[in-house]
Amino acid sequence: MWTTEGVHPYDEVTWERRDVVMTNWRDGSINFEQRGVEYPDFWSVNAANIVTTKYFRGAVGTPEREWSLKQLIDRVVKTYRAAGEQHGYFAAPADAEIFEHELTWMLLHQVFSFNSPVWFNVGTQSPQQVSACFILSVDDSMDSILDWYKEEGLIFKGGSGSGVNLSRIRSSKELLSSGGTASGPVSFMRGADASAGTIKSGGATRRAAKMVILDVDHPDVEEFIETKAREEHKIRALRDAGFDMDLGGSDIVSVQYQNANNSVRTNAEFMAAYEAGARFNLRGRQNGEAIASVDAKELFRKLAKAAWECADPGIQYDDVINDWHTCPETGRITASNPCSEYMHLDNSSCNLASLNLMKFLASDGTFAIDRFVKSVELVITAMDISICFADFPTEKIGETTRKYRQLGIGYANLGALLMASGLAYDSVGGRSLAAAITSLMTGTAYRRSAELSGVVGPYEGYGRNARAHTRVMRKHAAASTAVVPTGDVDTEILAAATTQWQKCLEIGEGVGWRNSQASVLAPTGTIGLMMDCDTTGVEPDLALVKFKKLVGGGSMQIVNQTVPRALRTLGYQEEQVEAIVEFIAEHGHVVDAPGLKTEHYPVFDCAMGERSIAPMGHVRMMAAIQPFISGAISKTVNMPESATVEDVERIYYEGWKLGLKALAIYRDNCKVGQPLSAAKSKKEEAKAETKPEPEKVIEYRPVRKRLPKKRPSETVSFSVGGAEGYLTASSYPDDGLGEVFLKMSKQGSTLAGVMDAFSVAISIGLQYGVPLETYVSKFTNMRFEPAGMTDDPDIRMAASVMDYIFRRLALDFLPYDDRAELGIFTAKERAAQIKAEAEAEAGVDLTELASSAPKEASAPARAAESVPAPRAAGSSTELLEAVQGKAADAPLCFTCGTKMRPAGSCYVCEGCGSTSGCS
Repeated sequence: MWTTEGVHPYDEVTWERRDVVMTNWRDGSINFEQRGVEYPDFWSVNAANIVTTKYFRGAVGTPEREWSLKQLIDRVVKTYRAAGEQHGYFAAPADAEIFEHELTWMLLHQVFSFNSPVWFNVGTQSPQQVSACFILSVDDSMDSILDWYKEEGLIFKGGSGSGVNLSRIRSSKELLSSGGTASGPVSFMRGADASAGTIKSGGATRRAAKMVILDVDHPDVEEFIETKAREEHKIRALRDAGFDMDLGGSDIVSVQYQNANNSVRTNAEFMAAYEAGARFNLRGRQNGEAIASVDAKELFRKLAKAAWECADPGIQYDDVINDWHTCPETGRITASNPCSEYMHLDNSSCNLASLNLMKFLASDGTFAIDRFVKSVELVITAMDISICFADFPTEKIGETTRKYRQLGIGYANLGALLMASGLAYDSVGGRSLAAAITSLMTGTAYRRSAELSGVVGPYEGYGRNARAHTRVMRKHAAASTAVVPTGDVDTEILAAATTQWQKCLEIGEGVGWRNSQASVLAPTGTIGLMMDCDTTGVEPDLALVKFKKLVGGGSMQIVNQTVPRALRTLGYQEEQVEAIVEFIAEHGHVVDAPGLKTEHYPVFDCAMGERSIAPMGHVRMMAAIQPFISGAISKTVNMPESATVEDVERIYYEGWKLGLKALAIYRDNCKVGQPLSAAKSKKEEAKAETKPEPEKVIEYRPVRKRLPKKRPSETVSFSVGGAEGYLTASSYPDDGLGEVFLKMSKQGSTLAGVMDAFSVAISIGLQYGVPLETYVSKFTNMRFEPAGMTDDPDIRMAASVMDYIFRRLALDFLPYDDRAELGIFTAKERAAQIKAEAEAEAGVDLTELASSAPKEASAPARAAESVPAPRAAGSSTELLEAVQGKAADAPLCFTCGTKMRPAGSCYVCEGCGSTSGCS
């Protein structure tokens, strides 16, 4: 399909040598350097940098170090071919060669990618681990609980993540055989959380991720729901009381459960009780008898309130999950991986791969159905072959995976595909096209799985689950025929999908299926960057402007290339396209763009920015594609800061009504210590507009205003990331800061001397008339170690000591209006704002609230001019912050320090490719 007979894929492209030098964009220091690496000329700088740093094996500077993309692809593909030949997948050597060349071509041209563990391990001396997603199990015994700790630690050591359901552990309201009271699962979570916190930094490839789940009928479910929200409250209360709550502080051990995603597993009985306003029984783990009852609506409200406060717990819908389960005779699905896309048997794993959808969109807007079908066939075949030679972290996981052969084919770039097709993400047409593509992918995957079963046999557990597996295949096929197309493209794709499902059933009912699971929608973080995707997984575009690295170093702000393609699809002329793109480059959004019709605005709606997609828009997209996914979807529903508890409750309820398997939300700034979003001040904008011409600038000579011999001062002790210090600030008698002294205790003479010199420099600047606001704007958000939690109740988190000091000075010496412009507030002011917003929004319909977009830009019109991207941003997220003048709730990369961007329910760093979960 992709290759030419007699021509090797490598001979079809132009290769070039590059120097991969990864630098810290803030200070220019070199993080990684490998010169003379070989890539095709069409690979972006970012993709080459990430593949070189993440996936090339061998010590840098040694002959064993890989230096060409050819070596990397050959290492993986030739291993797959050899295993396929060994295990009888090919009828003749010529077939094996075609398989090898097709796979090579697709990887070379970024048509798809395996998940990261394949690139890390396959073809090396390391264990051949190919899976990124794991599910463990825990029984109600101390041996099992300790095994859980050990197994989780082994998975974390390799940089992967795992999920577990703790509902088999008896509750704290039940007795032990000795007559004592059980500890309960929430208590045992504390030990696992401490283990994850210790091991997470030891992974060679990425930070560990974990998921903890508890069933809604477990007697400890209320304690579980409030666990993380209560810890957030505890941090505030203990700091206010003077306890040492700094990272590494003597009292920090009281803050637990911060290293896992939590989810509550609801069932049909509970949801029926919620709808009826009835009571719901909580059942003991030993005999299943009811030992307590709760008001279902009240419990659901507690779940929504906790998620509103700190984004945890998420929700999983057990009845939907197990209704689509292909292997119920073996056991129920009780848990998921950390990102919630893999859901299958306990003690199992899933091997992922993702297709780049933009590679199948033709210039005329049609979708290359035949190429897509053949590509899915090839990738599924390769993924199944990998299980034949794969290694696993535990024998239990290896045994289950070999018996049930779970695969997770998926895709990336859906958001870009929809925009390029001129379809809004939150539209009937967008959802119809997404559903059609997803159905075609999964139908083809299962059809090929049936064909593989006819050649090398069905999965070992198929016999006892044949009826259930066939029933689920029919459910998928029926859902596909129920999709109503809205255009020619999705009509053709749906027709092809129907054909694939018919063949799937025809073949599979005769010979069975090779795989108990075929598809999931993963975050596609690192591999999305490897394939130069504009969007990850099922997500929409992050924003219309992005941050692009350039050959030879440096970077620039560009408008996503999907935008002009979408404009041409919508019928705009080149002159109009140029004008609209220029407007977007300047403003970061399309509102009031010259010549752009208002009815086309929704096509360019993004996850963040001036016109962001409504929360229900995300939920509806997930609902459209869920019936065509074997597993589930890694995605977080973004909600505005003004959203209420009732809004969260409705989202969780609608997710169940719409047939989702799992759902998680994130409300802007819900985490304690997150920066409060604040638009840039109109005053600054006015100053920028009235800036005099260079030739008219008058240079004034400043005059120093010295402090009197006796002046008022105050001293604040502080702790930032384990570093303790003292801040003494002296004022003029007529008010106004005039002097600063900084003392860092236990930090060494060098740092103490630097802080003394810095204090003198700041003090002299203040006395010469430099406004405190200027210092605050320059030094806040500066990031370096030590950083983290502080012991100041008004400043919960600090990006550095400098960040903390100038936030503290702003709170002590600047009036409220000036601080508001800088986005710096006391804890009481933040609480008052949230309370006022919640009261103002009470009773507002969620759909109406989420679909309404502000009429004015949330950033000044000249934000892009006033904060040039190369000097103010190190990633697309930071660029977006500069454009819209608002802080984004995204973590800093633990490897290189730049701000990460969302990828499904995880985050990915554009600088180095690190992720916070599956990839």
